[in-house]
Amino acid sequence: MNTKLTKKGIDSYKYKGGWDVRWDSLITGFGLRLYPSGKKSFVLSYRKGKRKRLLVLGQYGKITLDKARDLAQKRLAELVDGNDPAEQKKQLANEKTVKDLCRVYMDKHAKPHKKSWKDDERRIKVFILPEWGQRQVSSITKNDVSNLHHKIGLNRRYEANRTLALASKMFELAIDWGFLKETDANPAKRVKRFKESKRDRWITPEEMPELAKAINQENNLYAKNAIWLYLYTGARKSELLQAKWEDVNLFDNELRLPETKSGKTHYIHLSEPAIEILKKLPKEKGNPYIFPGKITGKHLINIEKSWRRIRAEAGLEDVRLHDLRRTVGSWLAQSGNSLHLIGSILNHSNESTTAIYARFGKSTVREALEEHGKRILSAIDDFI
Repeated sequence: MNTKLTKKGIDSYKYKGGWDVRWDSLITGFGLRLYPSGKKSFVLSYRKGKRKRLLVLGQYGKITLDKARDLAQKRLAELVDGNDPAEQKKQLANEKTVKDLCRVYMDKHAKPHKKSWKDDERRIKVFILPEWGQRQVSSITKNDVSNLHHKIGLNRRYEANRTLALASKMFELAIDWGFLKETDANPAKRVKRFKESKRDRWITPEEMPELAKAINQENNLYAKNAIWLYLYTGARKSELLQAKWEDVNLFDNELRLPETKSGKTHYIHLSEPAIEILKKLPKEKGNPYIFPGKITGKHLINIEKSWRRIRAEAGLEDVRLHDLRRTVGSWLAQSGNSLHLIGSILNHSNESTTAIYARFGKSTVREALEEHGKRILSAIDDFI
């Protein structure tokens, strides 16, 4: 008789001999297999055509009951689409290198589920593939992960910690996808992360004139104007670079950002200086994006090289691009704006403050950003 699987029940189950599976009453075919060794694994039994198949979802203790249920439902959905989960797992088992795992990770997890998948793609290309690309997934040890983490962290602690988190997620999924055995440990687990000091760097009014001069000397037209808009609006870099001309409303002085971190459309007020930048910016024929990239029809992706030249010219080597967004928040705070209003302008994704942000009308936001634009112009005087 099938019964609902619960954590309490699973913990109490003892192996009774032979083929010992406790089937779940909630999801057809989902169960827990018990082994003589004491190991317990979640399984999914199903039919593909005339063949009866058994798919091991993961070992209890390494994945939770809730995670196993979720996996079972996903695999059953794949069956409805005509795919065979067990066959897919078998095919993946033949793709054993870290390079193969990275490809599958990007296709099956990062791109479908993460808005920040390009960050994962960059870290894989820059840090992971050069070190482990041709190695077998099963050969990567905790020591390998620790060494890579330390190597990156000598100069870039933040990147080291983000890469460690990425590797940990990849190896966790590698077990689910059949790259690693259920009994294999995640080599990135328990590698100690570096302490990260909370950044509070932002551009001061005294530094703004030199920064303005350096921005205007930059040869990359679209990159330098993207940086100006970054300073005037506080928009996230990726969201700004993906903006299209159709998102610009000059009648209401607004920029519509449909693809945001919060998952909701965000409207940014465009101050007079921001409007002037857009009016002077040439449109590329056949390209819908405000900031066109090198590939026809695509948007600009990387402005880091331009930023490195700009900050070097301005003598601001310690300033990161994201610090410009922090600058907008800092300057708005110095002008006496409330933290909640600043959060609304910067579109912070903290759900607990959503209701508070909703209180602010367009006029309040408009006044704050217009004043912010005037402060920048005042600080840089004759440089723009």
